[in-house]
Amino acid sequence: MPETKIGQFRDLLELASEALRPVMESARALILEIHPDACEVVRLAEKAASYGCGPRKMIDGYAYVMPFRSWVNLGFFQGASLMDPQGLLEGTGAKLRHVKLRTVADTEQPGVRALVEEAYAERKAASR
Repeated sequence: MPETKIGQFRDLLELASEALRPVMESARALILEIHPDACEVVRLAEKAASYGCGPRKMIDGYAYVMPFRSWVNLGFFQGASLMDPQGLLEGTGAKLRHVKLRTVADTEQPGVRALVEEAYAERKAASR
């Protein structure tokens, strides 16, 4: 199994297209505004940055930022259990769900903030 290379968020930005970098930065800023002391782990082999109450992705983590060709996934590790009244979440996995962000304005939707807030609150409660 290949070793996961840990990096910095700026390293992850370099893997994304120039057009998506502001979207990634906006998603990260939203997460850090809600949870200023979030544990950020950038796994370059996975092309993703995860955010949580500790470094373990699936246990401590609640959200991730992952660039694709035309959008950025703002994903939630326990997304299937999140309330999503605006119907923003996509995916069919047992737990994972994501929101596709194509513009900075997408990250500023109230529903996106609510999802991050709820995901963080759930992980914070679960880690007690």
